[in-house]
Amino acid sequence: MLKKIQTTAEFIKERIPNEPEVGIILGTGLGGLATKIDVEKELEYSEIPNFPISTVEGHSGKLIFGKLGGKNVVAMKGRFHFYEGYDMNQVTFPVRVMKLIGIKTLFVSNASGGMNPEFEIGELMIINDHINLLPNPLIGANINELGPRFPDMSKPYDHNLMDKAEAIAKELGIRVQRGCYVGTTGPTFETPKEYQYFRIIGGDAVGMSTVPEVIVARHMDIPVFAMSIITDLGVPGKIVEVSHEEVQEVGKKAEAKMTQIMTKLLETL
Repeated sequence: MLKKIQTTAEFIKERIPNEPEVGIILGTGLGGLATKIDVEKELEYSEIPNFPISTVEGHSGKLIFGKLGGKNVVAMKGRFHFYEGYDMNQVTFPVRVMKLIGIKTLFVSNASGGMNPEFEIGELMIINDHINLLPNPLIGANINELGPRFPDMSKPYDHNLMDKAEAIAKELGIRVQRGCYVGTTGPTFETPKEYQYFRIIGGDAVGMSTVPEVIVARHMDIPVFAMSIITDLGVPGKIVEVSHEEVQEVGKKAEAKMTQIMTKLLETL
């Protein structure tokens, strides 16, 4: 696995003008952030050796290199999910590669269903913790060159970045929440009782991504900032039938606010 990661990283480094400082993973319906990047180079996943190919509508499948918030960034326009049939090594492979091409910080975004009764559709939630209900991506032989066998997860999300983002949102007049994200396998949306269970165990929002990438990033000692757009509600009395298309639509409407916060947060690094 290490050899594959190194091979892919070398392929990319030979083709990009600048080493990226920050990696950004764009979730469902959130690809519009990429339009704010001053693009220097784009690489389709299909041309990158060992890279999986995104199969989900709303995930286009390319690495974008350029500048955002005055920083050199690499953005994943399209991520990989366990429910697509990929194993955890494939789901998290791009994060491993981003570390080897230079990133020092990882920004992650997603669309999620809110279980906290104080949340509203279209709001932003800064993720301050997670509950992992997916297979752990570190199961198997440890790659000692990348991180320890038993990585600490007492602070999976960077508290300094959370505080900065909250202050930025206040300046911009954007309401944000903080909360715990529950990572599930999908691809089904949750039943009412599943929402209830996730709330009981401490979750504020639920989705089908993010947690594996964060675990791998923290394994490699990369600070993480993550944000969810609440695209539907799993609150008793507010649960309605939902489709992937509707989730994408809410994501697109709210992503301008998330883009503002993330861009200004980049400027502070």
